[in-house]
Amino acid sequence: MAQIFISLGSNINKAEHIRRALVALNQHFENTHHSSVFESEAVGFAGNNFYNSVLAATTDMALVDVCALLKQIERDNGRQANDKKFSPRTLDLDLLFYDDVICESPAQLPRDEITKNAFVLQPLAEVAPDFYHPVAKQTIAQIWNAYNNPQQKLWKVEFSNP
Repeated sequence: MAQIFISLGSNINKAEHIRRALVALNQHFENTHHSSVFESEAVGFAGNNFYNSVLAATTDMALVDVCALLKQIERDNGRQANDKKFSPRTLDLDLLFYDDVICESPAQLPRDEITKNAFVLQPLAEVAPDFYHPVAKQTIAQIWNAYNNPQQKLWKVEFSNP
């Protein structure tokens, strides 16, 4: 069984799309644990605030199949394949880690934004503080404790899991 971590983000009908994603992810993965949901300002473009969180899980699915499933769940929630990278979105699911795999395809692992964006790092630190980042050579808690980017503000929101 592989240990995986998936970031969830939405800034269009955000609470509903995060809930839908969690329902779908819980149907396909085992031992799921969901972080708090955080709200943050859009990064890289002007847009509505985002809801962000991280789901920890285990799976016996191959890496390529996990990536395909995440894309399908995004499409099922109105995400278009040709959406610009920095734009509003119904749902954004990014695989952050698949065990300690380091690769560029079928996804960049570990995901580069883990160490750069508070909206990924803080919820990840909540569900996986002791997970060892195979490139940064530190635990997620160590990376979060050293993180310093006052431009990126986020705050917990009340959110009931499905």
